[in-house]
Amino acid sequence: MQLDPQDQYRRAVAFARLHEGERAFVMANAWDAGSALLLGQLGFPALGTTSAGLAFGLGRADGANLVRRDEALANARSIVAATALPVSGDLESCYADCAEEVARTVRLAADAGLVGASIEDATGDPGDPVRPLREAADRVAAAVDAARALPFPFTLTARAENHLHGRDDLKDTIARLQAYEEAGADVLYAPALPDADAIRAVRAAVGKPLNVLAGGRAPLSVDELSACGATRISVGSAFARAALGGFLQAAREVRDQGTFSFTGQAPAHGEINHLMAARPPA
Repeated sequence: MQLDPQDQYRRAVAFARLHEGERAFVMANAWDAGSALLLGQLGFPALGTTSAGLAFGLGRADGANLVRRDEALANARSIVAATALPVSGDLESCYADCAEEVARTVRLAADAGLVGASIEDATGDPGDPVRPLREAADRVAAAVDAARALPFPFTLTARAENHLHGRDDLKDTIARLQAYEEAGADVLYAPALPDADAIRAVRAAVGKPLNVLAGGRAPLSVDELSACGATRISVGSAFARAALGGFLQAAREVRDQGTFSFTGQAPAHGEINHLMAARPPA
């Protein structure tokens, strides 16, 4: 299903405006159409996709270039169709080796109904996990150029992946985010910053809206992250992992104990069925 252009423009403007608030907003990450529908009904203002959640749902590892671009965009399209909310795509490294294909990925993301997306500087190669700064910045610039050519305000997020790959070099992370800001990114994002001081340091060093990943060793609340300077908070794969965690706990109970007490904690079939039957508000 192709999203109506007026609807996509409405979602795009709404998403861009969310980044103008004084308090951080939570962009909840959905991994399929059903989770998108439920998150929308719970009142979140915007959704993101999750590359890890998609990979796990496909029975694959995350971050190893095992999910194809067409699979990620098909997943995004199904999520967009399940909600009236703005949806931003987790496009990993844009599934491309060259700047031209980075730009094509952004255009295809817009065709899928997304009103924003992220591009990261990870390579998917465990031996050399993060791209050189200049190469990464050039890729961000290519994504920005493609986004600016669209007929609606596509919010482009640039990610510095150092801390997800054990490179706890905050100085380099800040230099990368500054370069991506100069390249034109609308939102800046360094997943897995170690603490509030690091978030504040990044906030002081850049001028664009800042996305912060929820969770970590000492999870901070929405209010605490707002006070540190976050504009947007994403949950990444945490909701998907929470769902898988409940599944594993239930399956292990049956395997190890031969009991089914987990069924008393699961939502009733009728409740889930009713929620899934509801149409997203226009």
